[in-house]
Amino acid sequence: MPHAVSLLRAARLAKATKPFLARGGFKRERCDGCRLVPTHCMCALRPSVPTRAAVCLVMADIEPLKPTNTGWLIADMVADTFAFGWSRTEPDPALIALLSDPGWEPYVVFPGQYAAPERVVHVVQPHVAGADGQVKRPLFILLDGTWSEARKMFSRSPYLNSMPVLSLEPAEASQYRLRRSRCGDHFCTSEVAAQCLHLAGDEAAGKTLDAYLGVFTHHYLQARNQLPVVWDGVAHRRLDEATS
Repeated sequence: MPHAVSLLRAARLAKATKPFLARGGFKRERCDGCRLVPTHCMCALRPSVPTRAAVCLVMADIEPLKPTNTGWLIADMVADTFAFGWSRTEPDPALIALLSDPGWEPYVVFPGQYAAPERVVHVVQPHVAGADGQVKRPLFILLDGTWSEARKMFSRSPYLNSMPVLSLEPAEASQYRLRRSRCGDHFCTSEVAAQCLHLAGDEAAGKTLDAYLGVFTHHYLQARNQLPVVWDGVAHRRLDEATS
């Protein structure tokens, strides 16, 4: 069954006036389920780990079309993943409805130096109760795009201004190798989501998502370089350990 990111991708493709060509990617047939060439398909490895937290991806225009996008990996694994295209002036009504749903405790995940100090938090409250006494679930809002796109989305989305900004303090450097970043301390979207899951108490899910990114990276780079998948390599062993 298609997940939120694949549905957003299909909707974006339906509006496209010309084919999308990924910069630097391989120009071969791709699997609809994992965006890899069939010889390197990893659909059979897709993990499913229950989580208390949910993820809301607000995605820059062509981000769902990029085969290196890692928001797709989040949607593969976290059942409650939502995905919306970003708009400054006409946000998706479904996004506004989600953010106002009293069952969620939303956090905008972004570096704290770009927000007013009173909005910045570094921890996730484990038991936030709503007006009805029911415990709210964490909803992590991730701005998915290049760094310049993410900064624009953060500063030009008034519907996010009332929400706390979760500023992460990662202990390790990013391991993402599929796109270049000018800043070594920037993390890809699935790495950010994994850190959020850890903070929410979903440690098993966070560990699995990190391992799943490793497998995707391996399959993608092997396909790009026309090399076979190393099925008994470090990446697959990490995923086996995380899911066992």
